[in-house]
Amino acid sequence: MLECKSLGKIYHVDGNDVHALSDINITLPTGSFTVLVGPSGCGKTTLLRAFAGLIEPTTGSIHRDIPPCSVISPSLQIGYVFQEPRLMPWLTVSQNIGFGLKNKTSKQDLNRRVADVLSMMGLERFAQARPDQLSGGMASRVGLARALVGNPDLLLLDEPFAALDAMTRRRLQGELTTIWMARKPTVVFVTHDVEEAVLLGDVVYRMHAGLITERYDINIPRPRDPTTEKITAMRRLILQGFENEEQPSLINK
Repeated sequence: MLECKSLGKIYHVDGNDVHALSDINITLPTGSFTVLVGPSGCGKTTLLRAFAGLIEPTTGSIHRDIPPCSVISPSLQIGYVFQEPRLMPWLTVSQNIGFGLKNKTSKQDLNRRVADVLSMMGLERFAQARPDQLSGGMASRVGLARALVGNPDLLLLDEPFAALDAMTRRRLQGELTTIWMARKPTVVFVTHDVEEAVLLGDVVYRMHAGLITERYDINIPRPRDPTTEKITAMRRLILQGFENEEQPSLINK
């Protein structure tokens, strides 16, 4: 379980207080797939970074009570996928994927883990390629593989497919769903794309101006087809919420 209580984050910019997050109260069950959706600047990435422990909240608290997926790693393992792959250009695909585990496990175990995730992501043929030899879609696969190689209990993804073409994005959405269903890490996925949110999430939280303004439970069986009536109806409902965002009402869950 991942739980936020009265979470707030204030940045001081040019002598002014900017409230990036205000009184966030949500609970994410272990093994769930949660999506944060909203326009740029609404606080999605700030909340994700707080989940990862990359920033300290100004107020409130975050409680991470997620059972480890592996007895080998009894502490909580967090995987983070950035908006851009952020691959190191002087390393091969295999070296980029395994970089975070270097000196944390044996060479034999590292090689096995990298080989497993290369196979899972369909990257075997690119194992010795350099980042400048990869397409945007392949680079995104490597970024996701790097987050998965440690078998994370908590997987945090910050708009990882936003820069990709529609066909590549749809393919990677499907692959991410398959991986999640097989491993069941707790996933938090950030996007500004409402259709992507509905296709991926168990629960979607709508964000506006640092607030969580609505929760949507997506009770639609997987695999999900974006052309079905249930998907389009839920997409329409969330979009209508954004259109009526003048007076956001805080959700306390």
